[in-house]
Amino acid sequence: MTINPYAGSPFSYVAAPAAAPYSIVELMPGVRNLCEYVRLEAGERVLLLMEHTVDPVVVQAIAAAMAFRDADVRILSVPPFSPGGWDKGAWLDIETAAFREADVVISGTWWGEVHTAPLFFDQIKARSSRFLSLHMTATAGALLTGGRLPAEVFYALLSRTLRQLSAARTIRVTSAQGTDLTFSGLAFDPDPGAMRPGDWRPFPYGGANFWPTGTEGVLVVEDCTVTGVPEDTLRLTFEGNLVREIDGGTAAEQLRRYAPEGYYMRHGLFGLNPKVRVAGGTQFEREKHAGSFYCGIDGLTGGVPVTTGPGFAHCDCQFDRPTVHVDGELFIDRGRLLILDEPEIREVAARFGPPDVILDDNPVMILPRRYTGAGAPELVVES
Repeated sequence: MTINPYAGSPFSYVAAPAAAPYSIVELMPGVRNLCEYVRLEAGERVLLLMEHTVDPVVVQAIAAAMAFRDADVRILSVPPFSPGGWDKGAWLDIETAAFREADVVISGTWWGEVHTAPLFFDQIKARSSRFLSLHMTATAGALLTGGRLPAEVFYALLSRTLRQLSAARTIRVTSAQGTDLTFSGLAFDPDPGAMRPGDWRPFPYGGANFWPTGTEGVLVVEDCTVTGVPEDTLRLTFEGNLVREIDGGTAAEQLRRYAPEGYYMRHGLFGLNPKVRVAGGTQFEREKHAGSFYCGIDGLTGGVPVTTGPGFAHCDCQFDRPTVHVDGELFIDRGRLLILDEPEIREVAARFGPPDVILDDNPVMILPRRYTGAGAPELVVES
């Protein structure tokens, strides 16, 4: 049996613990960073697209901060989205119409846009909205932890990561449970900074996203979208970026049913945010923690990968303590992101407080509010 110490994360917002009303005070540093990240301007039309089950304190914190900045805020409470296209016929005309009229969209959904055709990335890019996704992270815990990291520190980590990884020929990911994957033909999301029209970004900010054309080896599932933590060893064998075999009892059968046509490796992400919580966090919080790794396999369409739309069987696999080599050089050592110790990263962190505090990747320690970026320089967008 695979054992994961963080397997107790909730399965939807309805299962997430509610925050005490006065905790809104402690959410404001994270919400301030959210507003700055989305480049909110006075007078902009803001849509808060929130599932019925999202904690009202979280909705109130975001809405109040944006109203304080003189934005024109609308809150739309919607039914939860279904994963993997299970409800392809769901009526989403109201959500789609509201999204098209907004300058800024803050999406508090559990399964996120990758599972929904009317709000998929191609639709977002075709509009002028700036779309910020709290994918499984519309929680007090996410705003209190990962949301507090100053954006400038995250972008220093991302820039340093992309310098090394974008030029890599191969990236190898291994784990104590038996995963041994080698990725090649890599394309990384440059993520140039604060948001622009047509952009989709997750919050809290968290990682370096990439798309491989080659994936070879074995993935042993520790925790994934479809099965959670499997009872038996669940092993996926990759050749040529396709899943060729799925072995592992009941969980293997669940995974096959989810995508009867099979799977391919769609993308991966290396977590870079040292303040994202791990203990008690959802899968899409933990993926952003510095030193973590996750990858998304997606369903084949007509037996082939189709990347221009949702695969309607997206399954993300989370690894909390991987080891990663980039062209043979150690990059993550059993969950420890080595660049956290580099002088250039510590120099940026020192602008906000003690680097030993800002960059400490203890997954349960909350960053003190005076180190969260108040009065920090404005995030510069690259041209």
